[in-house]
Amino acid sequence: MLHPSHADNKRSTHIFFGKLQHTDSRQFMMVDLFVDRVLVKNNRDQDELDTEHEIAIRLQNRILMLYFASAVCDRCREFAPKLSDFFTRLTDEFYVDRSAQLVLLYISLDQSEKYQFDVLKQLPKKCLFLTYGDPYRRELEDMFNIKELPTVVVLRPDCSVLTPNAVDEIILLGPECYRNWKEAAELIDRNFMISEDFQETSMRSFTDPLRRLKYKVENEKKRNETKGWGGDVGDHAEVDQKGDSSLW
Repeated sequence: MLHPSHADNKRSTHIFFGKLQHTDSRQFMMVDLFVDRVLVKNNRDQDELDTEHEIAIRLQNRILMLYFASAVCDRCREFAPKLSDFFTRLTDEFYVDRSAQLVLLYISLDQSEKYQFDVLKQLPKKCLFLTYGDPYRRELEDMFNIKELPTVVVLRPDCSVLTPNAVDEIILLGPECYRNWKEAAELIDRNFMISEDFQETSMRSFTDPLRRLKYKVENEKKRNETKGWGGDVGDHAEVDQKGDSSLW
């Protein structure tokens, strides 16, 4: 079973194409785990995320829960409503002002496509899944050494394993355990991410948005000081209009 890497170790242990790799976390993205794959939304239209850019936008700077389960597993059927409630309370605007930086991906180990959709009916519409015909489902099962069902593997944004199986933690703590995951993953609050950084397929570093925010504040301060000394307000307004990068 895999375990999270130590906080004082600058090089993280990652899962990549069925092998353990040691790599600088800034060079690895969640999208790499699903390169050339199609992720499907659990909505009525079953919209597909089938490009690297779309998958990156959906997974970047988020904690990912890989839910391994099967419709014929009694414990899975009991756990599915609890997992659905857990995820909904963290991501639905009815419960929270801002959705948690959390993604739920169902990895079906079902014996038929019908069984897979029986499980999906119990999961939130914001959940993602791999199609039943995608053999990558079984590759992920081997990759994460799944020994029991249900299993919820929790991954940091750099793809290192945060929790090998969070089922008991979710049942015991409910939505509160997300706070622990967020702290352990050192997740950057999306409120501090600048839109142009968020939309890029690849981030230069996780500290880059904060650095840009710092420069934005400093530039704003300098402009205000110039105005105080009789600077032309119209000129500054034009600079703001052309150069401002608003936060999400």
